[in-house]
Amino acid sequence: MQSEQEVTELQPRTKSKGPSFDISDVANVALFLAAFLGIWQLVYMIGVYPDAILPSPAEAAGKIAALVGNGVLPIGIGTSLLRLVIGFMLSIALGGIVGLAMVKFRGFGKTMSSFAVGLLTFPSIAWVPFAILLIGFSDFGILFVVVMASVFSVMITTYSSLRNIPPIYVRAAKNMGASGFSLFRHVMIPAATPSLIIGMRQAWSFAWHALIGAEMLITTLAGLGYILSVGREFNDMPQIMVVMVSIFAIGMVFDRVIFLKLEERVRAKWGLGQNR
Repeated sequence: MQSEQEVTELQPRTKSKGPSFDISDVANVALFLAAFLGIWQLVYMIGVYPDAILPSPAEAAGKIAALVGNGVLPIGIGTSLLRLVIGFMLSIALGGIVGLAMVKFRGFGKTMSSFAVGLLTFPSIAWVPFAILLIGFSDFGILFVVVMASVFSVMITTYSSLRNIPPIYVRAAKNMGASGFSLFRHVMIPAATPSLIIGMRQAWSFAWHALIGAEMLITTLAGLGYILSVGREFNDMPQIMVVMVSIFAIGMVFDRVIFLKLEERVRAKWGLGQNR
């Protein structure tokens, strides 16, 4: 049996460096934002909708300044992000453990995969009444909704990513003496990592959607969903627009700064960068 160091030689090697900062990414985002604001201003000037329904970008900017000045928006963003991170980490931990068990035990995996797909199609907002009755109006109720909305995506991703590894990788590793944890660590995990990251991005989007809906209905007087709900109650369209823009901006930043960069680094490390 060969040593663990020899087994690592199965991993693809590349001289490609990690993804570097690309000014074109910033230019593309800036161009998109400029086009969005331009269309928004044009629709406002044409008067397609009354001012009470569609405020101008200037009014929305003034509302942003007001919400930042009184601390409502920063506190709301911080509260929502804290809940999101905690709920998402719980989903990764629980979904990853169950997903690995599904790979290990085939009968359990087949049954649980169908069960998870069924629950994944369950609307996240439908978990809210259950959470209110079971847990109450609290942060734990919101976290419950976030976890239930994303944990099944993590399960399915873990299960399918590890099962769909090309068999030749595993056979070659076993022929070189790899087995048990060494096979799992140096062959299966690296081969499944690109698919796992894509699945994590999807699970994060599910968690983000569920969080906003839960914050709107489970009142805790904090969070972006609560601010959005207050804007709806008082017919404050500028506040609603500000929260919607904030949700979009946070989603784009997380995807491009964390998930996309992580995926690019993994693909570059394993020699897959040229396909991008």
